[in-house]
Amino acid sequence: MRKWILSSLLILLVAALAACGGGKDESADKGEKAEGLLSDGKLTVGVTAGEHEEIMEQVKELAAKQDLEIDVKTFSDYPIVNEALSQGDLDLNVFQHKPYLEQQIEDRGYDIVPVGNTITTPMGVYSNTIKDIKDLKKGAKIGLPNDPTNGGRALLIFEKAGMIKLKEGVGNTPSVKDIEENKNNYEFVELEAAQIPRQLDDLEAAAINSNYAIEAGFVPTEDSIFIEDKDSPWVNVVASRAEDKDDEAIKKFLSVYQSDEIKKFIDEKYKGSVIAGW
Repeated sequence: MRKWILSSLLILLVAALAACGGGKDESADKGEKAEGLLSDGKLTVGVTAGEHEEIMEQVKELAAKQDLEIDVKTFSDYPIVNEALSQGDLDLNVFQHKPYLEQQIEDRGYDIVPVGNTITTPMGVYSNTIKDIKDLKKGAKIGLPNDPTNGGRALLIFEKAGMIKLKEGVGNTPSVKDIEENKNNYEFVELEAAQIPRQLDDLEAAAINSNYAIEAGFVPTEDSIFIEDKDSPWVNVVASRAEDKDDEAIKKFLSVYQSDEIKKFIDEKYKGSVIAGW
């Protein structure tokens, strides 16, 4: 009789513990699913220094008024930001145009996607020695980014400026091997995008991304000797992991970023050097 009572009590105890444990896990799962990316109370967003960081600080301030906390992480080099997003150290990143993101996905296998447009930053050609691109000397050293998308973008600008002619059908990502005509025998020097402003004294001219140009003290619309048209297809995007793309927190973030208040800040702050892309 005593053994039967002990056995019954043991069964009841195990069942009670299992029920309590099961109920707790189920509730936690539901809570986490409901909160999504805001499970820790904030969105962590990666940006690069310059206009992306400056705009994000405005977005952060405006979002706080709508009960959305944003933790801004600033990076100095492009490739690290997508890696941080892919590894889960960031919830979103805002620093790159769509062709660059597509190339990163192809090269590195990232499962990340664009979820909304941000700004367009026209790439320009800069020089510390000449004021007009027509004054480039024969055989001049010309700098350009060494990653495929920004390097290709630079070559398309050089072609539009009349410096070179590219092979037909090269699309948006030509390489220096696709130069069909180079009458002035320019020497093209491929460098890390972030390093080009520091190397400009060793070059006669160089194509520089606007964020790095602004960081170096240039005003793109005033200091460049040639600049992309304002209808450039290289609009920058917000990127997230594919699994999070429909998260409510991202929708709220985009509504803040793509607001009239942020567009007004961009227009007044950058005066055409940076353009709202939505």
